Amino acid sequence: MCDDDAGIGRRTLFVTGAAAALTLSSVSFASAADRQQTRTVRGTLPPGSPDFVYLPVEVPSGVGELRVAYTYDRPAVPAGTAGNALDIGIFDERGTELGGRGFRGWSGGARTEFFLRADDATPGYLPGPVRSGTWHIALGPYTVAPQGLTYEITITLTYGEPGTAVEPVYPPDRAKGRGRDWYRGDCHLHSWYSDGRRTPAEIGALARAAGLDFVNSSEHNTHSAHAHWADVAGDDLLVMLGEEVTTRNGHVVAIGTDPGTFVDWRYRARDNRYGRFARQIRKAGGLVVPAHPHATCIGCNWKFGFGEADAIEVWNGPWTPDDEMALADWDSMLVASVRGEGREAGRDWIPAMGSSDAHRAPDAVGHPQTVVLADDLTREAIQEGIRAGRSYVAESAAVSLSLTASGGRGAHAGVGERLEVGRDTPVTVRLEVSGAPRCVVRFVTDQGVLHTSAPLPVAGSGAVEWRTTPSYAAYVRAELRHEAALGPLPGPMAAFTNPVFLGAR
Repeated sequence: MCDDDAGIGRRTLFVTGAAAALTLSSVSFASAADRQQTRTVRGTLPPGSPDFVYLPVEVPSGVGELRVAYTYDRPAVPAGTAGNALDIGIFDERGTELGGRGFRGWSGGARTEFFLRADDATPGYLPGPVRSGTWHIALGPYTVAPQGLTYEITITLTYGEPGTAVEPVYPPDRAKGRGRDWYRGDCHLHSWYSDGRRTPAEIGALARAAGLDFVNSSEHNTHSAHAHWADVAGDDLLVMLGEEVTTRNGHVVAIGTDPGTFVDWRYRARDNRYGRFARQIRKAGGLVVPAHPHATCIGCNWKFGFGEADAIEVWNGPWTPDDEMALADWDSMLVASVRGEGREAGRDWIPAMGSSDAHRAPDAVGHPQTVVLADDLTREAIQEGIRAGRSYVAESAAVSLSLTASGGRGAHAGVGERLEVGRDTPVTVRLEVSGAPRCVVRFVTDQGVLHTSAPLPVAGSGAVEWRTTPSYAAYVRAELRHEAALGPLPGPMAAFTNPVFLGAR
């Protein structure tokens, strides 16, 4: 074993194409005199460290397995002050270039050690040969205490013949489906391939129990789970592949990218790199969906703007005040859209969706879920329905909605559609509900809440109608709320729809 000091004084500052990062002195190994060699590196990062710190490791030829373990101190800090949190990942000899080919895995703060071999790797990491060259252990000092962050990294190389690489098998792009119908899905889920505690098989079983038709793999900053969902998919469950791109200025879920697509996350809003990777998601066949835009965790609040968004995750997990804020912001965007503001050519509004962001028990898969009108249960059809806003969000499969607007000479439209009638044409808006006992229906327009129903019966089914004109309401969307606990405040959400637009464009 050899001990090295990689303190902050032994460093090089460089730019990866986005945020500045710190490179430490490299760790070298002698040629293989022993079957196994280990090096230990210690150092301290001060408050204000760059987002990423790279430790170069010179890997000689003949290595069959690379293993890394790390620890860091967690000193007591004053109330309201962030303590130490250190993420970790690795890039191979192909380098750390932003969006490059060198990425080999990321576990954030979920694991204290990992390994890579040709035939296997720790969840979160990509199996493959351990080729000779300069590898980089990537450290992400998420937060650093006022006392600094002292770390220890142990690298172990095991020499020998590499195992046989396994060709990845991915889930199919389609399931059996029911033709054009409403399909239920959860597009933001975490397994043990990032910081979740469930296997893909366990998530699949929970998804089926929750009445879901589709899910999306969305691990933090890694696509390593893509090759582990094929056995979970089936005629009754479509599994799409993606990633939760977890930057320091917000998270974005890539929904339904091509298998094996990796999306880099090493940038902030000020680096002007987000648009490049949003376009990469779409080029790989995916949707760009900013997640939990008002979440309160450090780095979770969305700061990139919504110009690249295909949809917005307005509802994330159990309904909380930050979801209420996201809903209000999204509604303000709808108001701006009917004034023709803020959207690029070809798109005049951004649909809403919801997902569970489930990580472990007791997180409920499918709470909430996005219910999409799609031509079939295929990746392309589900994405097209989400993109078009032909969807609503419900707390469970027990809740079903049907929102329609009708007027003029038999014209009618549903969620995500436009009722093309004159400005003063009487319009009837109707919401049919099942599975929502004692819930209240609210019709929301560009003027705000214009109609609130009496509570639905205990049986949970009913229909509510309201009449308006396009000159009075440019759009109508519906909310289904549980009974309020505090006076005039609305109760928790049971379901809400995307809007129906009223009148000619």
